[in-house]
Amino acid sequence: MRQHLFDDRVAVVTGAGRGIGRAYALLLGELGAKVVVNDLGGTMEGFGSDAGPAEAVAAEINDAGGTAIADTSDISTADGGRRPVAAAVEAFGRIDIVVNNAGNVRFAGLPDIDAANIESHLAVHVLGAFHTARAAWPYMLERNYGRVVLTGSIGMFGLPDNLGYATAKAAMIGMARSMAASARSHDIKVNVIAPNAMTRMGGGPSEGMDALREQRHPGGGVMDPALVAPMVAYLAHEACDVSGEVFLAGAGRFAHLFVGVTEGYLPADPLKVTTEDIVGNLDRIKDHAGYHVPSDLMECVSRYMAHRQGEEGEA
Repeated sequence: MRQHLFDDRVAVVTGAGRGIGRAYALLLGELGAKVVVNDLGGTMEGFGSDAGPAEAVAAEINDAGGTAIADTSDISTADGGRRPVAAAVEAFGRIDIVVNNAGNVRFAGLPDIDAANIESHLAVHVLGAFHTARAAWPYMLERNYGRVVLTGSIGMFGLPDNLGYATAKAAMIGMARSMAASARSHDIKVNVIAPNAMTRMGGGPSEGMDALREQRHPGGGVMDPALVAPMVAYLAHEACDVSGEVFLAGAGRFAHLFVGVTEGYLPADPLKVTTEDIVGNLDRIKDHAGYHVPSDLMECVSRYMAHRQGEEGEA
């Protein structure tokens, strides 16, 4: 018997017409959430539109006994990001969950990549996530409850030809940490999912992706997007008690990704350090032993500057 249900909860899932987003929407619908299935229906690169994917997934949820409506707004615009949230409130009277999954990918790297490539990724991944979360935030504050899931990616670790995608996905970590800090006094949790599954966005014309596909395919069905969905269901559930964190999920495995800081190197006289000192102590600077994971910016600064505490004029 399933215990972590979503009865009376309302969720917006962006990019839910295909692949991983569809898997999220289907599971949330199966577990009792009322779902707004948002998908512009464009190509993998972000061109064009098609109402079919969002409508098909909403119908699939309804046919299975759940409750869903379709929304085809372009969340890369402020008005488009507002619309699925407004649709949730209009249809169901509330908004509890926003899962920002919409994305695009245009493979390119230096020196050939242009600014338009970077801007196209930032518009969908970063501004899209911002617009929907911002639209839902006042409703969440009013109820003192909300769950926001942003979609990052191990793609942020980089391939030679995914500069725009990697840049946008890395931004999700900073966005989530700042949102989580803003919501600290409220029961609003903001986290990042980095999914590991094979979808059309994992199938672009890229040498790096070709190599990755060769590693991923041997498990066959283990790369089903449905295997990512349980982690997202947890992050979207009232049982979720973490915020500002990043989790990997897929292929039957789940992991925690975090940003840490080493203890580093503290010279005898910090005011007289030279480049030669840096070169000679680089191994100490990079040594992971005793690293710590900052909870927020102020904690990071406080720990980093601990050796100067108490000095006149120092923070």
